[in-house]
Formats: sequence, structure tokens, C-alpha cells
Amino acid sequence: MAQGAAPKGQMARLRRHPHARPMDTIESQRTFWNAWNAENREARVGEISRRQAEIVLDWLGTLGRDDLDIIEVGCGTGWLCPHLARFGRVTGTDLSDDVLRRAQLRWPHIKFIAGDFAALPLSEEAYDVVVSLEVLSHIADQPAFIAGIMRLLRPGGILLLATQNRTVLTQRCHIPPPQPGQLRNWVDRNELQKLLEACFDVERLVSATPVAHRGLRRILASQRLNNVLKTMVGDRWRDLLERRDWGWTLMAMARKAER
Repeated sequence: MAQGAAPKGQMARLRRHPHARPMDTIESQRTFWNAWNAENREARVGEISRRQAEIVLDWLGTLGRDDLDIIEVGCGTGWLCPHLARFGRVTGTDLSDDVLRRAQLRWPHIKFIAGDFAALPLSEEAYDVVVSLEVLSHIADQPAFIAGIMRLLRPGGILLLATQNRTVLTQRCHIPPPQPGQLRNWVDRNELQKLLEACFDVERLVSATPVAHRGLRRILASQRLNNVLKTMVGDRWRDLLERRDWGWTLMAMARKAER
């Protein structure tokens, strides 16, 4: 899922984000994500990921095409790739080589490539869409990661990105500390906007899946309350909280400039 050890030039930013630790090498990250994906994604996909997929697929549907060249960067177990295939040819990349070997057997019509995204020999301007779910926060050099994605896209190509919402996770949630090999470099809405605008025109930036573990928000954002209200008003309660940026996830649709 995540990749990219911290080079020396990133130390100032690492001090601002102390969980993004420079000692987490590529190999330690590979070990961590192989184990994490096997335990947490191969058997099931949680509500947060399902909601991310719902939004990505809705956004892809607005493009009105089924001949797209799509690459998912940090595809984990590859669970989303078969759904993306409705819209064209799909490639999935991830650091988790053991997990991707099993994914290739499960979905032979998808092309899976294991390795560190920063080092993979991917062709420039070869894709119409890049999808990346909850990878950005596990990258040490985020500007270089976004620039690398931009180079993969053809002019006018689309980036669909999801990442953890630092404001919600730090202020409203109880999150265990990162494990060895797990970089953690969350961003808030403004930071994500600025990061993307260096390479893209940001067309949409929303929050998804309201979550809270503290205070009154814990009740208002609870799955139990949402399930009750859904029977009466559909998804309007969830949508209201997402518009208020209560979501665990920040999701962006951004376009590479035409030449």
C-alpha cells in the first residue's frame, strides 16, 4: 500500500509529522503492508473503504467512458481493481508483493505490478486515470509522489485520491500509534488542496464517512444512528455530516492541465 522512505531533505517536515519516521525502510514497509493487507483486506473490506470506492466509481461514471487506461497506485489486495475494470483497462501497483501474487491469481484480467512506486519503470503519459486510496499519508515525500502521479497521466487526465482527514483523526478519534514500517503523515483539507494544486486543477474536494470516538460527535456520527436515520431520510444525514467535513476521509478529483 504505502512506499517511500524519507530522504534527508524531508527531515524538517518529519519534525512537523513525527509519526513519519525516517527509519522505516522500504523493506520494513513491505513487511508491514504484506501482513496488514493479508489480515485486514483480503477477507473483508470495511465501511470506510467501501464508501471511498462508491465515490470513486461515481466520479468515474461521470466521465462516460469504458475505454480508459486506469492505474491504481497502492492497490493493496487489489479488491477495487475489478470494479474499476468496468471503465477500461486496469493496472494495480503496490509494495505488498506477497499479496499481489495472490491478487493476480484471483483476478487474472488485471495487471498487477509489485514494487516501490517511486522506483517502478512506469511509462509517462500512459494513463487516463490514476486512483489512489489512503496511500498519500504513508508517503514521506508527498510532493514527489503527487508529481510522479502527474507524470503518469495524459494531458487532461484525472487523479482520484482518498487520504485520511488529519483534523478528524487527531481531534475526534482514538488511533493507535504506528507500527514499524508504517509511515504516518496525515494532511488536512488545506494542506491537501495546496499539495494537489502544485500539479493539478482540483475539481472536487469532499469528506467521506463521518467518524468520531469522542464527545457528542461520537453519537452524531455513529453507525447506529446513521442506520436508524437512513430508514427515514436515506443518506441525507450522512451527506450532511460529510459536507461539514466530519468524514474520516478526504477525497479529491483533480485534472492534469491540457497542453
